[in-house]
Amino acid sequence: MEKAIEIKVDLGKYKYVDLELDKAINLIEKIIEEKGETIDLSETLRFLKNFDEFYNYMKKKFKDFLTPPKSSEDLLLGRVVVDKVKLYVSNDTKRVVIVFDRRVDLDFIKKMLQDLGYSEIKIHREFY
Repeated sequence: MEKAIEIKVDLGKYKYVDLELDKAINLIEKIIEEKGETIDLSETLRFLKNFDEFYNYMKKKFKDFLTPPKSSEDLLLGRVVVDKVKLYVSNDTKRVVIVFDRRVDLDFIKKMLQDLGYSEIKIHREFY
């Protein structure tokens, strides 16, 4: 089991996590348990569970990211968790970049990753 992971924070305060597909599914399921199900989380889970289909769609449409639909109410109340996801394959391993909404607390993401077994979580802030 992987013990180290990096959370990237960009200038817009969006947080990025790059995980293997099964770990990404576990993370989204854990967040749903913790925060409750929202449209963005359920659609993100659907993207991940149907990786091959959505990956082929992304390649066919020349897309870098998939954006799950969001409820207007969830947006206004700050309940949106996932802004967008990137599906890719590296060394025959299915991987996912999850971009969290800027209002998601960094400590919450760290706690969810710790619950999945990551003991060393590095924060990388981009300043350019």
